[in-house]
Amino acid sequence: MKTGGLADVIAALPKALADIGVDVRVLLPGYPQVLLGLPDAIERVRLAATAGLPGARLLEATLPTGVRGYVVDCPELYARGGGPYQDETGRDWPDNARRFGLLSRTAALLALNATPLAWRPELVHAHDWQAGLVPAYLAMNGTKYTASIMTIHNLAFPGLFDRAWLEPLGLPASSWSMYGVEYYGKLSLLKAGLYYADAITTVSPTYAHEIQSRPLGMGFEGLLAGRKADLYGILNGIDDTTWNPRTDPFIPARYSSSSLWRKPRNKEALQAAFALAPRKDVPVLGIVSRLTQQKGVDLVAAAAERIVALPAQIVMLGEGERDLEAAVAQAAHRHPDAIGVQIRFDESLAHLIEAGADAFLMPSRFEPCGMNQMYSQRYGTPPIVHATGGLADSVTDCRPESLAAGVATGFTFAEPTQHAMVDAIERCVDVWRDERAWRRLQKCAMARDFGWAVSAAEYARLYERVKPIS
Repeated sequence: MKTGGLADVIAALPKALADIGVDVRVLLPGYPQVLLGLPDAIERVRLAATAGLPGARLLEATLPTGVRGYVVDCPELYARGGGPYQDETGRDWPDNARRFGLLSRTAALLALNATPLAWRPELVHAHDWQAGLVPAYLAMNGTKYTASIMTIHNLAFPGLFDRAWLEPLGLPASSWSMYGVEYYGKLSLLKAGLYYADAITTVSPTYAHEIQSRPLGMGFEGLLAGRKADLYGILNGIDDTTWNPRTDPFIPARYSSSSLWRKPRNKEALQAAFALAPRKDVPVLGIVSRLTQQKGVDLVAAAAERIVALPAQIVMLGEGERDLEAAVAQAAHRHPDAIGVQIRFDESLAHLIEAGADAFLMPSRFEPCGMNQMYSQRYGTPPIVHATGGLADSVTDCRPESLAAGVATGFTFAEPTQHAMVDAIERCVDVWRDERAWRRLQKCAMARDFGWAVSAAEYARLYERVKPIS
C-alpha cells in the first residue's frame, strides 16, 4: 500500500534495525491491500471502543520483510476503495482524523503498562501526521516507561482537522493551545507529535536546518527552532537490494561500475519505450516524479525548448496536478522525437528510466530527502538537482576539482529557477560529451553507499539516548 517515500522507509528501516539487533515491530492500518498481503495474520486481541474511536481487532503477522507486524483491523475505517487518504475522486476521506486517531491510539495502548500484549516497547517511533497523536496520547497518560520519537517526512502535510474532532479523539480541552495540538485555529495531528514527542527527527540534516525558519518551516518554525536541541536530521537510506543494476529484473541489460559498456542497451530500450528518436549522440534526461510545483515540474515544462535545443532528450513518468500534466504533455506533442511523457506510475518503467537515462533531473523547490537521486547514483545516472534538503546532502556537485578528487556524483544548482536549472543541465551535457570524464563521474556516483545500514545505526544510537532508563 504505497503512495511515496514514506512507504519505502516503513518497509526498509525496521528491517535494517532488526538486522543490527533492535527488537522492532511495525503497526499498520488494516487496508484491504495489507490484509490480502498477510493471509496468515492471526488475531491477538479485541480492542474496545474509546471516546469517538471504534473497536477493532489487532492482528499479528510476519511482514514480507521478515519483521513482525501488527495490523489494526477495523473495516468501517479502512476497508474502502481509493487510496489510503482519499476516495476514488481524489477527495480526502472526511473521517481521516478518526481513521488515524485509531491507529495512534492503538500504538499508544500497546506502549502503556495496560498493553494487552506480552511485548511492550521502550520507545515508539511515529511517522508523519498519520501517527502524530501517538506522542500526545502517551504524554497525556503520563507514562514514564515509553519514550516517543516523531519523524517528519514532509512538513507540507500537517494533518489539519476541525476543532470539533478534539472530543471524538479523546483529547482533553486543555490540549487546545499553542502549547498542544492547536495550529492556527485547526487541530494538527503533526503539531501534536512535534509538541509532545521526546525527540524529533527528519529525513536529512539540511532539511532539519531549513525547517527552523521560513519559508520551509510551514508555520512550525517557532516550535521547531525552540526544540532545536531535540531535533535531528538523519538521511534516509535506500533499498539497495531492490535498486541494484547488477540484479534488477526490470531492465534488459544488467551492469555494474566495471561493466558500464552494457548500460547503453538500456538507453535504447528507454528511447523505444517512449517512442523517441533512437539517438546515441544526445543525452537522455530522466524524470520520475509527482507532477507538482514542489517537484519543479513547471520549470522543466517552461525550459523544454531550451533543453531540447542543447540537444538533449527528456523522458518523464508520473502524475499529479492537472495543469502540469497538460503542460508536459503539450511539450511532448511539440517535440515527439525528443520528449516522452507517460502520465501514470509504473514501477518497472521507473527502473528502466534509472538505468537507461544518461542523467536524472530533480529540480524540486524543496525536498526533505528524496530517493531517486540516490537510486540514480547507484545506477551510474548522475543526478541534476536543486541543492535543497536531502538533495544537498546526497549529491556532490561536479566541478573540475571535485571530479579530480573522485568525490563528484552529480550536478547541483543553488536557486530553483529555470535559468539556474538549465545552466546545470548545460554543465552536465558538457561533461557527458567528454567520455573519460563522464565515466569517472559515473564510477564516483556508483561508489556511494546509500544503504539503510548507516541510517539504521544512527537511529539506534538516538533510541538509546531517548529511551527511559530501566
